Amino acid sequence: MKTEQATIAALLTQAADQLKSATASPRLDAEVIMAHCLDRDRSYLFTWPDRSLSDTQLECFRTLTVRRAAQIPLAQLTGRREFWSMDFQVTKDTLIPRPDTELLVELSLDLLNKHPGPVLDLGTGCGIVAICIASEMPHLRVDAVDHSAAALAVARDNAQANKAEVNFLLSDWFEQVAQRDYRLIVSNPPYLAADDEHLQLDGLQHEPQSALVAADNGLAAIKTIIEQAARYTDQPATVMMEHGHSQGPQVRALMLEQGFHKVTTHRDIECRERVTLATIIQ
Repeated sequence: MKTEQATIAALLTQAADQLKSATASPRLDAEVIMAHCLDRDRSYLFTWPDRSLSDTQLECFRTLTVRRAAQIPLAQLTGRREFWSMDFQVTKDTLIPRPDTELLVELSLDLLNKHPGPVLDLGTGCGIVAICIASEMPHLRVDAVDHSAAALAVARDNAQANKAEVNFLLSDWFEQVAQRDYRLIVSNPPYLAADDEHLQLDGLQHEPQSALVAADNGLAAIKTIIEQAARYTDQPATVMMEHGHSQGPQVRALMLEQGFHKVTTHRDIECRERVTLATIIQ
């Protein structure tokens, strides 16, 4: 049953107020939820603010608003997230793409433009890094691995939806990787310590912890990649990874211990150390 208050404009105002304590962008979140429930883009909301919702649409909007107020990530509620101007499916089995990782993609593409060759994406999750590279450079072979079969299923769907050719493999890091010719080994591995305070912020408690948390104070996965990377290339290659903003010195030290060259850390848009790369010379 429709009510006088079940218009787009009125519901958005109510929801924005309801979400004030749950998110830094309550109005935007309300608009994204509304557009999702109506199966329209956000411009529709501004064009038709006095339109009423059907019972089904109203139930969808109110249910998802309550869940967002409980700090369930917006992308999990809508099942979608935009990244690198592409649309990606996300589920409870995958990390939600974040703007920080665009630096990893940007640096990968810069490198491959100068030194093209096969790419290995470790811990691909929903596939964003591998798919972005394959989309921009379809002539390159891009392989991507993850230990989660559920995450790989999402990644395969995302690759198909974005018309990107990526070879996906179920593997715990390098375990099932047979190729030894990679020019770039890239990863956004889990790098948070189990007691990291960020795990209680920004809805991270609702995302797969195995993709966020690593042993050894957040460095276990990073160490595995750095220690094994040289075995998977028969040419000069680059290993590149995203990491926590305070982990730069440790990552650089680990790379230098392995005899890597040209160890360099790049900062994200907020000037925090975010991506470190180095050259492997055989």
